[in-house]
Amino acid sequence: MLETPRLILRRWREEDVAPMAAVNADPEVMRWIRDGGVLDEQQTRVRVQAWENEWESQGFGLFAVEIRSTGELAGFTGLSVPNYLPEVLPAVEIGWRLGRSYWGQGMATEAAAAAVRFGFEERGLERIVSIAQVGNDASERIMTKLGMHPVRETVSPAGGRRVRVFELPSDHYVTTTR
Repeated sequence: MLETPRLILRRWREEDVAPMAAVNADPEVMRWIRDGGVLDEQQTRVRVQAWENEWESQGFGLFAVEIRSTGELAGFTGLSVPNYLPEVLPAVEIGWRLGRSYWGQGMATEAAAAAVRFGFEERGLERIVSIAQVGNDASERIMTKLGMHPVRETVSPAGGRRVRVFELPSDHYVTTTR
């Protein structure tokens, strides 16, 4: 579990499935994810289980992001292996997805910064990447705030859309956050 001033990043619980399914069912939230399709509750349940399995197999994964003041689930942030884009492997990706009511408040940046710190300081990663579809300016702003820099543009086989890959090497992270 990680804590920030406004958020708790923690492992997933059964009661997180329904609120995460509501996030995944919003077409505006999902606009920049793979082919833009939404997910229902059963598809979300399968994803949550896969995210939990990554924790067991990799020692890292996607955190459920909880609002400290209310206990509400806002969405997720965390680390995963971007198997959907083999050309960047080996790599660990930082990602996030929050419900629309949490957009524009700096919460995605706050949560992602905690997950990046966890990856470098607790898991000893050498680099972290982040991947956004071209046009997803909001995600690219977060990547820049995290200290990441664009390193390539390509097409994702998972959705057939152009993506931009950003990167933060551990030595750059150490020198920019101390």
